[in-house]
Amino acid sequence: YPGTMGAPFIDTLLADGVLVPPEDEAHYSEQVLRLPGSYQANNALAADSPAAAPSRAETGLPSQGFVFSCFNNAWKLTPTVFDAWMRILAAVPGSALWLLEDRPANSENLRREAAARGVDANRLVFAPRCGHAEHLARQPLADLFLDTLPYGAHTTASDALREGVPVLTCRGTSFAGRVGASLLGALGLPELVAPDLAAYEATAIALAQQPERLAALRERLQTQRSASGLFDPLRFARDMEAALLRAWEARTA
Repeated sequence: YPGTMGAPFIDTLLADGVLVPPEDEAHYSEQVLRLPGSYQANNALAADSPAAAPSRAETGLPSQGFVFSCFNNAWKLTPTVFDAWMRILAAVPGSALWLLEDRPANSENLRREAAARGVDANRLVFAPRCGHAEHLARQPLADLFLDTLPYGAHTTASDALREGVPVLTCRGTSFAGRVGASLLGALGLPELVAPDLAAYEATAIALAQQPERLAALRERLQTQRSASGLFDPLRFARDMEAALLRAWEARTA
């Protein structure tokens, strides 16, 4: 659970320095146990069985143009974030927004809301749910993943990063809103963590309009995926062992 349980029978919360900085500890009933990288455990990069990569045409995406994606569940979408997305689409002609298809009514509602904001509803493309390997295989068709607020992407973000898609997030005010920042911090990509929604919008537009800058970010991401501990389960296990020993020593001191 991405936050405090407020329960006296739970002693420890596993986190990191981004998710729960020291000044936030007063809001947690548990002892906060911080890992040196990100709190999130992930498989090794080669752990998943590969699936055939689809084409843009097979997924309903336009053959040309910048593709923003967000595969978060629909309940994480808020009017404030959706407004920002529509302004981003308006500023990047020919771009598309690739979302996860949940229920037909959700897709219809979002297309209607896009049209109400002056954006062609057909620029919203919906990806059906599928197996995990197939989902990973289609990720690289996107150019930039846009995170949500105030509840951000968690494993949805690491799926995109695993497949080499940069994630743009806005640092939230809670555990649930800071996971994107935690993952990007572990990968050494702090410039993809916006301090506020205005900076988030500006960065999304700039990356879509500056292909060289985006290409450089993608290249760094490719390198950091292997060099960082985010997709290194052995390193994570060692860090977890050390953290658990610290927690036990503190409890028995």
